[in-house]
Amino acid sequence: MPFDATSDGGSGGGGGPSLTGKLLIAMPSMNDPRFRRTVIYICAHSPDGALGLIINKHAGQISFPDLLEQLDMKCAPGTEHIRIQLGGPVETGRGFILHTDDYFLDGVTLPVREHVGLTTSLDILRDMAQGRGPQKALVALGYSGWGPGQLEYEIRANAWLPCDADSDLIFSASLDTKWDAALARLGINPGNLSGDSGRA
Repeated sequence: MPFDATSDGGSGGGGGPSLTGKLLIAMPSMNDPRFRRTVIYICAHSPDGALGLIINKHAGQISFPDLLEQLDMKCAPGTEHIRIQLGGPVETGRGFILHTDDYFLDGVTLPVREHVGLTTSLDILRDMAQGRGPQKALVALGYSGWGPGQLEYEIRANAWLPCDADSDLIFSASLDTKWDAALARLGINPGNLSGDSGRA
């Protein structure tokens, strides 16, 4: 089953210089092929670690109707276009819905920031399948996770470039252009970046 009913969205957001609600742009020096040219939305960041979802990677051939069929749900007309994305390499059998805050399940939805929430309950899938879900949503399988201090270390090593997030970029259907678009928001031309940048 590619989506479970667990409502725990990961570690809670913490104090300090939290990156919760920010984007991470993979730099050309990123040597992990799973994260090459990825853009990740950070859903929770605290001294205990971080949890985020890749927002520009396809999850292969599985479609929204396929996912609902495996969960014994019916897909209402007009919802077949919803795409399934890969949120990260951790727990890829688990589903995460990143969405606008016009949809909220009390005790289940984790408010993130900038009018964005994260829900992992099956209830949101049922509502989306019937056209009663959030105005904008990203359906992801799996997540990206970091242990205490790991993300901070990777940023210092120039593996990631943090930047502000906006709804248009997060929920854009143009997955193949999000990396370039995220860099453009910082005024950076991808062609000017070297794969060796930041290395000693």
